[in-house]
Amino acid sequence: MISTRGRYALRVMIDLAQHGGDAYVPLKDISERQQLSKKYLEILVRDLVKGKMIVGVSGKGGGYKLLRNPEDYSVGEILELMEGPLNTVACLASDAAPCPRASECPTLPLWTEFDKMTHDYFYGKTLKELL
Repeated sequence: MISTRGRYALRVMIDLAQHGGDAYVPLKDISERQQLSKKYLEILVRDLVKGKMIVGVSGKGGGYKLLRNPEDYSVGEILELMEGPLNTVACLASDAAPCPRASECPTLPLWTEFDKMTHDYFYGKTLKELL
């Protein structure tokens, strides 16, 4: 399940794509347009900056802007930055210990296929497509 953290980060990125261009967008403006708490957005943008999705400048004329063009961001990379791996089951996570039952697990192909569909779907959608 995608939490508010991932969904709101996506909304911030869309807002920056719609209203930013080369200009910095104040967080207050994003907060008002998206009807989201500025305090909560401060946490999200900090992680987006740390993840090199956006850049921020403080002071007069400051705010945030995208580092790349909207078509160069996949929804999947934004969600995984904010949510962590989007694996359906723990045994498919990249850092999971090998499962001793993997060779005899009747559900593993189901989860593997579902994970691939989810990954391909989110990584196949760009920020530009959401505008």
